[in-house]
Amino acid sequence: MEGRPAAPGPYRATKLWNEITKYFRAGMPLRKHRQHFKKHGSCFTASEAVDWLHEVLRNNSNFGPEVTRQQTVQLLRKFLKNHVIEDIKGRWGAENLEDNGALYRFPSASPVKSLPSLCPPKENLGNFSRDKERLLKLPHLSRRPFKKIELLQSLENTGKPIPDITEEKKADKLHRNEISQEYVEETWRNVILIHLQTILGLPSLEGVLQPTQIVPEYIIYNMTNTSKHGVVILQNKADDLPHWVLSAMKCLAYWPRNNDMSQPTYSGFERDVFRTVADYFLSLSEPLLTFEYYELFVNILDLLQPHLERIAVEALQICCLLLPPPSRRKLQLLMRMMARISGNVDMPRLHHALGTRSLMIQTFSRCVLCCSEEVDLDELLSTRLVSFLMDHQQEIFQVPTYLQVTVRDHIEYMKVTQSKCPEEEICAILPTYSYCKQITPQEFEEQKVSTSQAAVAELLENIIKDKNLSVKDKKKKLKQFQKEYPLIYQKRFPTTENEAMLLENKPTIKPPMLSLRKPRFRSLRY
Repeated sequence: MEGRPAAPGPYRATKLWNEITKYFRAGMPLRKHRQHFKKHGSCFTASEAVDWLHEVLRNNSNFGPEVTRQQTVQLLRKFLKNHVIEDIKGRWGAENLEDNGALYRFPSASPVKSLPSLCPPKENLGNFSRDKERLLKLPHLSRRPFKKIELLQSLENTGKPIPDITEEKKADKLHRNEISQEYVEETWRNVILIHLQTILGLPSLEGVLQPTQIVPEYIIYNMTNTSKHGVVILQNKADDLPHWVLSAMKCLAYWPRNNDMSQPTYSGFERDVFRTVADYFLSLSEPLLTFEYYELFVNILDLLQPHLERIAVEALQICCLLLPPPSRRKLQLLMRMMARISGNVDMPRLHHALGTRSLMIQTFSRCVLCCSEEVDLDELLSTRLVSFLMDHQQEIFQVPTYLQVTVRDHIEYMKVTQSKCPEEEICAILPTYSYCKQITPQEFEEQKVSTSQAAVAELLENIIKDKNLSVKDKKKKLKQFQKEYPLIYQKRFPTTENEAMLLENKPTIKPPMLSLRKPRFRSLRY
């Protein structure tokens, strides 16, 4: 199990639960124990289970080394509650397991959970009907225009007069070069779906992300309404963080250089400020990644590996664009604060037992990723995702301009196509995504490489144009980039002179040393 990630796709958390419970039952060592002058066979102590399971989780690619012993204890409590294990007397259903010498055993019943059905339950048919109506309102194939015969038949059946087809053609010709907002939004929706399906490597996004969950207005707003630091700017201040929370976060992020709190500092002041920020985020009614995108972000966990780091960043870039602007802003500010606090050597210890980084991740993981229904592995999954978000927040929250270029180029292409399209009936009955063209596997691989190279080249330009980086830090990042992507770097800087001119690191030419020796003159005397 150490090197085998859970299968991606719908209900990944449930699949992961089933796999780890099976592995725990099959691998946990059992032996005889004595308790209260009585021998018990094929059992284990709670501490033994914590030791064994903690080591397994830390070495598992689905969780990683961020898993703490306390989180392992909490998972074992879930095991006891769901009858994966029971105490030596056969009792289960509570979460009273502690890290001690109490004895437990495996029940005879299988702990495997059944996967939810993709069909909606009867009690949710009302919601499903509403979602279906919303889906039918979108410009998919179901909304293709009628053919002439269908139009005539429908009008004859309803008894309505037949409109003048010639007038309709004239009106259609006037608007031929105009692209509707509905079509632009559908283009954004298709581009996002194609990119995510390719990145995640899934045959289908069914059960992971539905087209109706993609709101183009959110994407466009998140990409265009940003500050110079890339943070979303909200038009409605009521949706923003309260002023006192922003002040507290700023105080912690720049501690101790920027303490603009009106209250004077005292011993333990920074702990109280941190507790204030934590209480606000933990009191939110919905996680920052929202309930509806839970399956999507859980499926990205497979990409959080060293050799897939760049792909994971690209996937999270796109997924974070789907969030409502208030949620994206809060998430970005929270990740920036966590990263600054974790790297601040001047920050006093905020917890007597936990390090600063562990405290940040454990405190805010549940308010970032969580399922609407109780999922037993939520905390372990969210811990790993939040750790990656915090470490790569600057790259993840950059605006992926290549998406804008893709949509813009397609819209321009459609305008040109419409202006040149002959007035045949087939042009009027094309579905919304009829522009899609099947390509060969070789062309797909070539396009995938070119898209990835464009994204990496964009990253290089961001490093070059970053005014917040010192020359020393910029040189360090450029050197690291040159090591990882030598061809792209050489294309940008074909000679060393180009690099020197960019960094304003021109070598100073020392003037030639002046001779201080006095010239000798011949004496004119004889």
